[in-house]
Amino acid sequence: MLRFALNRLASYGVVVFLAGCGGSVITLEDLEKAAEKVDVSDIDIGGATAAKQLLPLEKSTLKFGFIKLTDCAPLVIAKEKGFFEEEGLNVELEPQANWKVLLDRVIDGQLDGAHMLAGQPIGATIGFGTSAHIITAYSLDYNGNGITVSNDIWSQMQDNDPKLKSDKPPHPISADALKPIVDKYKQEGRDFNMGMVFPVSTHNYEIRYWLAAAGIHPGFYTTEDIQGTVDADVILSVTPPPNMPSTLEAGTILGYCVGEPWNQQAVVKGIGVPVTTNYDIWKNNPEKVFGVSAAWNEKNPNTHIAIVKALIRAGKWLDATDSAGTLVNRQEAAKILSRKDYVGADEDVIDNSMTGTFVFQKTDVRPMPDFNVFFKHNASYPHYSDCIWFLTQMRRWGQITEAKPAEWYAETAKEIYKPAIYRQAAAMLVDEGLLEPSEIPPPGYDGYREATTDFIDGMKYDAKDPLGYIKGFAIGNQD
Repeated sequence: MLRFALNRLASYGVVVFLAGCGGSVITLEDLEKAAEKVDVSDIDIGGATAAKQLLPLEKSTLKFGFIKLTDCAPLVIAKEKGFFEEEGLNVELEPQANWKVLLDRVIDGQLDGAHMLAGQPIGATIGFGTSAHIITAYSLDYNGNGITVSNDIWSQMQDNDPKLKSDKPPHPISADALKPIVDKYKQEGRDFNMGMVFPVSTHNYEIRYWLAAAGIHPGFYTTEDIQGTVDADVILSVTPPPNMPSTLEAGTILGYCVGEPWNQQAVVKGIGVPVTTNYDIWKNNPEKVFGVSAAWNEKNPNTHIAIVKALIRAGKWLDATDSAGTLVNRQEAAKILSRKDYVGADEDVIDNSMTGTFVFQKTDVRPMPDFNVFFKHNASYPHYSDCIWFLTQMRRWGQITEAKPAEWYAETAKEIYKPAIYRQAAAMLVDEGLLEPSEIPPPGYDGYREATTDFIDGMKYDAKDPLGYIKGFAIGNQD
């Protein structure tokens, strides 16, 4: 505890002057003895009083899993900037081989929690694939994905749409120019293969959405076909994120949907062209969450709140800007994430998107300050409406095999998304002077973001009318 107190003092930039040292060398033991006399519960930092509230933790030594993607950043930053430590948490971050292994290890208790696909707690809780009650009280980010096609497919898309024959073609780019290519493959009896990272990943639903908006059928899931290829014009298969570029280069897949830095890697290697981002498919869509088992939360409620406190601070740090709106911490974040124990990609590749720009081609570099959003726009809050969108897509493509009443969607969202935990953590941070009340949804907010048409096809999504939303699609289940 004394070492923790000293670390926290140092993290606030507090210098402790010890009287009576007589110019002698001050040892750690001296400092620890001095720390016993220092009240660290009420420290003035920058003119604001921060009454630090340390929760009685049920478990302080924790292991979290993650996949090597830039959107694991809140976990990494919470560790590297000392936010976990300031809550009394000793956290180990461990990379996992794939999303299934990560989920299985959370379920069996080898991991206390993890960086998860937004669809994983939902899929597990409703029993699609692995069955377990997984919850989330923290959304790690908005946006962050892209769809990349091979150079050859891009060239053919340009032939189909002259507007794309430009150093900087107009965006957003739909899949309209891809449809004739897919149709030709089908006529010739060839599979048109594309990659996504997991059946319940945002990537799967985003690439399906993008394809279907152009009249390309991405296939249904059925109880007999769990691969999701029934009636498919495009065959979507699971490919681990770090393997996407090499699989594209080998010709095994012709395109993919993945998070960063693996779209930018295709540009750097000169093997593919990102054609759109999920910001254009659905503006400010949820991407990853921090997930734990419901049983773990029941045993460790205070620890869970402490974790969320640290993650909120990390998200805020990642989105900090100067007066000109420039992201001031992202370059440091890219440097940290580039380490082999985290993402393990070149810093220059990671910072392409992390610092507020996105490279579609070497001639097409665009400002995209909201490509990665970790805190602003209430990105870290677990909105029920976000959960319901995933449920609508699971039903649309057959992962939910039977029609459900509208109330089922709302009830299921409340089983999985836990905003009360987020609010407890945020309220403590407000009391400590580390968060403004205006930085979280106001009291009385019902967990439903406003209805929006910010989708590539202009469809209106109102989470309070999930059945009406599903019925509006030309391709997919409509009940």
